[in-house]
Amino acid sequence: MENKPRLVLSAAPHIFTRCDIQKTMGMVIIALLPALAGGVYFFGPRVLAVAAVSIVTAVASEFVFRKALRRETHIKDLSAVVTGLLLTLILPPSSPLWMAAVGAACAIIVAKELFGGLGGNFANPALVGRGILLMSWPAFMTRWSPLVNAATVDATTTATPLGILKLGGALADVMKSLGVSGKPALYLQMFLGNRSGSIGETSALLLLVGAAFLVITHVIDLRTPVAFIATTFVTSWLFGRDPLFSVLAGGILLGAFFMATDYVTTPVTPAGKWIFGMGAGLITVLIRQLGNFPEGVTYGILFMNVVTPYLDMIVPHKFGYVKPRKVRA
Repeated sequence: MENKPRLVLSAAPHIFTRCDIQKTMGMVIIALLPALAGGVYFFGPRVLAVAAVSIVTAVASEFVFRKALRRETHIKDLSAVVTGLLLTLILPPSSPLWMAAVGAACAIIVAKELFGGLGGNFANPALVGRGILLMSWPAFMTRWSPLVNAATVDATTTATPLGILKLGGALADVMKSLGVSGKPALYLQMFLGNRSGSIGETSALLLLVGAAFLVITHVIDLRTPVAFIATTFVTSWLFGRDPLFSVLAGGILLGAFFMATDYVTTPVTPAGKWIFGMGAGLITVLIRQLGNFPEGVTYGILFMNVVTPYLDMIVPHKFGYVKPRKVRA
């Protein structure tokens, strides 16, 4: 298969221009700010240091790499800023600053620039960065910080809700760790985000606020997120898990709305978008249930990134279209 960039830059009105990309990336940054603010509120101001290191390293890596190869620099399109910010939101709050820098550099250089830059990458750069960190330093990537503002939560209990289940616990143990009783209180706590987890994945409320902004401004299409969330819900129920808890726990909403909707690494056809979301949701639940890791969003989306070129081949036939006959010479 010929390797062509999926995001074409041109002055033509029907194709993305550099200005279009900058505007779109700016909207994504705005949409991610509530989740970042939530991370600062729940885990403390150190989150800002992690974000600063990740974003600055991402921008610097792109600039230096392209300069070294004598290519045009594109840092003004803000795509590197988005990558650094997304990586921040999927890192543990206790991440060492050097690790955030390594992850950001890998995200930009390994997943993006080695494939030609924006439009040529085969997978979401932030998820590639997280995947590399998870394989290289799993102890750091699974070390969770206690909340800084919740007196009702046991400060010594830093496992995530999914981690508690993976260790053999039940929902009752999750409720105990959060200081709540009853499923309604559990759902509310999970929805608001008052729990351990990655910096930007804990608050469903703040993620949905950002997602609503992207939907209203027509930046993202809802097919993939709806398929992702619905498949996670149904598959979790089939495995005997609480389906609503499964959607609220972990990085389902962050991945569904902000990573599975990436223009470059996800399908462009309607059918492809639905299949991508269903595949990512199914793989996520299978990893949660059968794998060693309590969470599977990263690898669920990355796997579907790989098959995206094939999903783009699924083109619906026009109504009434008749395939022309081949004329023999």
